Amino acid sequence: MNLKKVLENGGVFLNQEKIKKLESYSEMLLEWNSTHNLTGAKTKEEIYQNILDSIYPMNFVKEPKELLDIGSGAGFPALALGVVWQNAQIVLAEPRNKRASFLRFVILELGLSNISVKKMRVENIFGLKFDLITSRAVNQVETLLQISKHLSKKESQYLLFKGERVEDELRDLKLNYKIVEREKRKYLLILGQEGF
Repeated sequence: MNLKKVLENGGVFLNQEKIKKLESYSEMLLEWNSTHNLTGAKTKEEIYQNILDSIYPMNFVKEPKELLDIGSGAGFPALALGVVWQNAQIVLAEPRNKRASFLRFVILELGLSNISVKKMRVENIFGLKFDLITSRAVNQVETLLQISKHLSKKESQYLLFKGERVEDELRDLKLNYKIVEREKRKYLLILGQEGF
């Protein structure tokens, strides 16, 4: 199964140049993962599914000017999104050494000049504002909003990659949001933060 087919089966269509970069990223991740345990995805097929999961939101979120990813880990979703959204300036906030080193290595190898890594917790980033803030499998919704509040603008959107119980996390929050479902994934798109 090649990546182009996996993406197209999932409703994502990219040009050959972007697919090539994502395939190179997959190979680097497989190689590093064998010694550094960066992600639970151990096979090329699993990594391809993670890439599809990461970039699927391009179907319903427009490309931002500035994107912040909280807890980037092995690069899902924002490193993959950075290959697709080449005009967006993307900051990956990843405090852990091995993961930050891997992300920097991939960015350099693939010439992704629109992506940078801040090896720190999001709470310690200052002086920047973002149109779109993403996070996958990190913290509860309320916590994510709290720790990144100083980096968002009134009209900033949040794209949070959540599981089946996301509604439980939203119960006591006054937010303007929509949920897009794909298989077991629930993509939570928060549109501005009135009342938060």
